[in-house]
Amino acid sequence: MRLGEVVEEGSALRVGIAPHRLWPDNAFEIDDVVETARTAEQLGFDRIVAGSHVLAGDLGVTHEPLILLSAIAGATSRIGIATSVLILPLYNPVVLAHQTATLDRLSRGRFALGVGTGWDRSEFDAVGVSFGERGRRTDAHLAVLTSLWRGDSEPRIGVAPRTADGPPVWVGGRSDAALRRAVRFGSAWHGPVADPAELDRIRRQLTELAAASGIERQPLRVTSVAFVVPPGFTAIDRDPGRLLGGGQPTAASIVDELGALHEAGLHACSIWLPVPGPAFADAMAWVAQEVLPELR
Repeated sequence: MRLGEVVEEGSALRVGIAPHRLWPDNAFEIDDVVETARTAEQLGFDRIVAGSHVLAGDLGVTHEPLILLSAIAGATSRIGIATSVLILPLYNPVVLAHQTATLDRLSRGRFALGVGTGWDRSEFDAVGVSFGERGRRTDAHLAVLTSLWRGDSEPRIGVAPRTADGPPVWVGGRSDAALRRAVRFGSAWHGPVADPAELDRIRRQLTELAAASGIERQPLRVTSVAFVVPPGFTAIDRDPGRLLGGGQPTAASIVDELGALHEAGLHACSIWLPVPGPAFADAMAWVAQEVLPELR
């Protein structure tokens, strides 16, 4: 979907999932993410999302997201894939334009590029990028990406994307600068939203910023992430923040919250499961069996 399009009337909420638990402790724990993604496709999820951190740290270990999503694209046939989110200022924009155009082609248009400015200064230091200039670099990189995808400028990247004008861009961040960035470059705004009133506020801000910028378009789509610990499962020993469905969730409370968010304008929600690794597959299956059918 391109900039400014509106959520279709009556369309079902799209539900994606991350293919491993939050804060994995070691690489062995996430070695089976491709197989997990294949199972997620069979269970009926709409999308697989991959986070982005260059260094192991407080958030645990992580795969490089574009390589991970490329492997998942080759192992699946239907399910969408997205970065949630790629730390854009750490990347060379010309190389990234070619990488993402290639992934868009090889996945047959299933890829969405979720981007953010990042927050971990140590990653910027390791890559040799100024932390203080991350916002400016993100804007400049998005301009380069969209121009190269569309073939509007030289040089020409090695392969053009399959999707006209390039893959959808989801722009993360809650600041005014981030919302302006979403209006200028995005197909959607992307971030954690758990309250319909907050969702409505963000949508109104996007509309107002678009009007102030002279962009005569409808509000962007809003996509979100949420954290779920199904009933009967134990959470890992970290605090992920607010859990969908409340402190003692049920299938009904989770479905009700997602339904309220969808009615407020949420287009897609990607779920992270903060449960121990051995319980992850069962937790994912529970969401597929108890939640997905009620949303469709």
